[in-house]
Amino acid sequence: MTPVDHDQTAESEMRAALFDRYGPPSVLYEAKVPIPRHTSKEIRVRVHATTVNGGELAARAGELRLLMGRRFPRYIGMDFVGEVVDVGSSVTDARNGEFVCGVLPRSTELIGRRGSAAEYVTVKPNRVTRKPRNLTSVEAASILGGGTTSITALRDVAHLQPGERLLIRGASGGVGSMAVQIGKAFGAHVTGLAGKSNLDFVRDLGADEVFDYRTTQPGQLGRFDVVLDTVGTDHATYRRLLTRTGRMVAIAFDTSHLVRSVGYLLASTVHGSKRVRFFSGNPQRELFAELVQLAEDGEVRPVVDTVHQLSDIAAAHAALEAGGVRGKHIIEVTPHPE
Repeated sequence: MTPVDHDQTAESEMRAALFDRYGPPSVLYEAKVPIPRHTSKEIRVRVHATTVNGGELAARAGELRLLMGRRFPRYIGMDFVGEVVDVGSSVTDARNGEFVCGVLPRSTELIGRRGSAAEYVTVKPNRVTRKPRNLTSVEAASILGGGTTSITALRDVAHLQPGERLLIRGASGGVGSMAVQIGKAFGAHVTGLAGKSNLDFVRDLGADEVFDYRTTQPGQLGRFDVVLDTVGTDHATYRRLLTRTGRMVAIAFDTSHLVRSVGYLLASTVHGSKRVRFFSGNPQRELFAELVQLAEDGEVRPVVDTVHQLSDIAAAHAALEAGGVRGKHIIEVTPHPE
């Protein structure tokens, strides 16, 4: 394709997922929109696959409307795997035909004017790295969000050390399934909490111990050096399981009690040795490259729950909301022979 200058109009249309109001999954639809223009400092990527993430459910449902506002229509989708098809004139570290994976900037989700559930995205080169050689685009998409979040949470935020005891809440989900594998790669003793039907699945990912969260009381689990919470509720209960120097990292909060939940996380960050740490990831190339290396070394493997087509974006959101997920729900945007 011929590169498009940043001040020209898009030359044609593409398919993208949109929503015109906050609400249930049924508000999502596929539409034709202009192909996005890239600046001289950006690349344009033809998207092969993206995923459905928990934060996108909350955004679509309007649980973050105080931050996001009411400007519509809004795009959706953050992570992507695809092929570089246009390179800005100032870009020196990307070329057409490269297969890459990456994540759009976190601000994109709040603004809602771009999204990876679309045939094309534009992004700066520091937001991508090469796709793992041993994975298909669908497989690579399944490790992106959960993998980068897990590395950041466990290594950079919790400072997990070899031999420490790690508890993962929501161990079968998109983040949890990656955190189990990455926790083991970092040398931790990993305990996973999941639903009864997913216990063998989590054990097969490498967890040393697995428990049914419905029938196991937190007090039965013992003490942990690190707790990774992907669920967003009962933070105080699981904080009590920490050792004297323990650390809890929360990547989700209770949107039904948003002020109380965020208030507790902020207070716990300031007071006491058993601190609860919250973060919202915004990964860039170096972190993607580390994840790619873990995948190529066999330390982490893809976990795909279901592959959906872009036209079935509403069904994909509904499936994730229904729970019982094993890994990631994938949106195959532009099928690619691999």
